[in-house]
Amino acid sequence: MTLTAFTADASSALAGPRWLAARRADAWERFAAGSLPQEAEEVWRYSGIDGFDLDTFAPATASDSGAVSHLEFGRALAEPFGRRAALVVTYNGVIVEVERAPVVPDDHLSVASVLSHPQAPPGLGELAPAHDAFGELHDAFLADVVHIVVPGKVVLSDPVVVVHLVDGGASGSPSVFPRSLVHVGTSAEAGVIELTASRGPAPGSPAGAVGEAGVPRGTGAGTAPVLVVPVTEIEVEDDAHLAYANLQVLDQACTQLAVQASRVGRNATLRSFTVSLGGGYARVRTDSDLVGQGGHTSLLAAYLGTDSQVHDFRTLQDHHAPRTESELLFEGAVADESRSVYSGLIHIRNGAHGAHAFQTNRNLVLSEGAHADSVPNLDIEENDVRCSHASTVGPIDEDQRYYLESRGISPAVAERLIVLGFFSDLAGRAPFPGVGPWVDGAVSRRLAGRLPSERPQPGTAAGVEQGDGGG
Repeated sequence: MTLTAFTADASSALAGPRWLAARRADAWERFAAGSLPQEAEEVWRYSGIDGFDLDTFAPATASDSGAVSHLEFGRALAEPFGRRAALVVTYNGVIVEVERAPVVPDDHLSVASVLSHPQAPPGLGELAPAHDAFGELHDAFLADVVHIVVPGKVVLSDPVVVVHLVDGGASGSPSVFPRSLVHVGTSAEAGVIELTASRGPAPGSPAGAVGEAGVPRGTGAGTAPVLVVPVTEIEVEDDAHLAYANLQVLDQACTQLAVQASRVGRNATLRSFTVSLGGGYARVRTDSDLVGQGGHTSLLAAYLGTDSQVHDFRTLQDHHAPRTESELLFEGAVADESRSVYSGLIHIRNGAHGAHAFQTNRNLVLSEGAHADSVPNLDIEENDVRCSHASTVGPIDEDQRYYLESRGISPAVAERLIVLGFFSDLAGRAPFPGVGPWVDGAVSRRLAGRLPSERPQPGTAAGVEQGDGGG
């Protein structure tokens, strides 16, 4: 492909060790020789990718200023999640600070940038190889990697919090490529929270205040478009347990194309919780490989679309080993003219006997202009397994609304209670105590004025109830 901004020279100009430069160069060659995905491909169906113009964007420029303010902003966003083993703040894909809790011994946790590594860290690129041109673009312009290692038999009582700040204000329409590599050793227990957010004004300024759910206020208006391509790779070794949350509150000027890939070993457990609230187009590909007997994965996700947002989820529950279990529950709502897309596959490989896999996608459609597509799939190559998949798409349940209204609750309050309850059930299963209330607060604020009974009825002025205004 021929692009003016994404060039071999721009890729080679990035800082880093020789192994990273060589990795970028190889990825650039593959990217330049390929083509962008098309909507005719099943994995991009319903995405609208044919209308995407990569020429709009350019590689992000390096920033050597503002590290202190970035750290303060990251602290403010991490505050709702409570105590943490460490805080990592990145700015446009580059680590600006790592803060460790003094009570965590050095031999219990390693959190570092790979820019000082003489060799590539084990596992980088193994779980999330480039599936398409965007993956190659990510590898060609990868600026840094957050490398988190929890050694075997270590138990961390508090999570590592990684805040990825994305800023398009100073660089036109930049492209940002955050990357995290998480390794949990044998018989270890740990937690990781990743929050990807647009970088607004500094905390403490009137426009930069942080809301009660940790979402920055004042971002969103007049912001330059940003392409965000985050990749997270998670390795959970035998008998290990990881709780993981990925929270996205990007500005609606942003386009996100994210990948989350995990590998779960024997008798290991991964509890994953994804929340997508921001972005104009926000895509998350979630691949989970269960490679060890008795491994278990729980994949949960919540999303809320407003205005003309598109939330796009593609999932793979890949069972390689016997008696593995995976549970997937993705729930969301779409309002205004927003859309959601879900396409998921359960793959039971030959030899994975005794596997149990479940996949459910539920969607609330809150307005006539909103739309949800849901396509669950099964691919079973083994006997003696239990698998199921289900999806629902529909409006607020009329029976529930009637029940509440018959007890004196107004239509607007009834609808709000139903929708918030829909999200709260899932938020209550978040793997960290602070994440559930964070989700409830963020959803509550974003729903304001978007429920059916809160919108003006035909023939009435906006914000004026029928019967008002007469002389």
